[in-house]
Amino acid sequence: MNNKSVILTLALLLFSTITRAQYQQVNDILYTESTDAYAQERCKLDVYYPTNEKDAPVVVWFHGGGIEGGSKHIDPQLKNCGLVVVAANYRLLPKAHIDDILDDAAAAVAWTYKNIEKYGGSKRKIFLAGHSAGGYLLDMIGLDKKWLAKYGVDPDSLAALVPFSGQCITHYNIRKQQGIGPLQATIDRYAPLTYVRPDAPPIIIISGDRELELYGRYEEQAYFWRMLKLVGHKDVTLYEMQGYDHGAMAQPAYYILKQHIRRICGR
Repeated sequence: MNNKSVILTLALLLFSTITRAQYQQVNDILYTESTDAYAQERCKLDVYYPTNEKDAPVVVWFHGGGIEGGSKHIDPQLKNCGLVVVAANYRLLPKAHIDDILDDAAAAVAWTYKNIEKYGGSKRKIFLAGHSAGGYLLDMIGLDKKWLAKYGVDPDSLAALVPFSGQCITHYNIRKQQGIGPLQATIDRYAPLTYVRPDAPPIIIISGDRELELYGRYEEQAYFWRMLKLVGHKDVTLYEMQGYDHGAMAQPAYYILKQHIRRICGR
């Protein structure tokens, strides 16, 4: 290897090191004030952040898993693109009650409001996003104001709600606990549809293919979109990821999430 090749190799290694050093991740931060042992075990979050930016948009990501499984993760599509990402675990059914789970989601968002500026994020640019059960949870705490109000946060200060194939009627695993099958729809106090209102933050609803989605999930989301339009919401959008089923739709949906972050933040 000649001197030029050595210099080039060292330069590439240095550039690679600098590029990696621009982002850091801190894992397993406890965000809850609850002393419950299960909350202490589950209520932890990871923060992925750029070290050389301030006032960056923030994505709080809630994982899927039917509210009875799953774990926090940060998709590669949300990395290396100027975002601060907060990925939160939460307690799960049947070990926890749905009220506790919704409280966990609200507590994770409240932690973000309180702490995200330490990681270069902006409190004015917090986007809630999540897939499946995660989409359901963010819709609930973003529309029913009581969950975040407990922590002194107004959900209308959120930059946007971006559910990926989130249930809009009462979640099927909540109905299962009530002895109701997944194809028998109910809309009660645990349904995002109960809380549609015109003054909610921008809402970007993303669904899989209507013929491939879970339990008619596209039609739920289309009805959710229609009801928001009818009550006078001015910034609600519905996408259908044709050819993608419930699980696979998340991958193309990340692109839509990032495009709307750019739109809303003027980037």
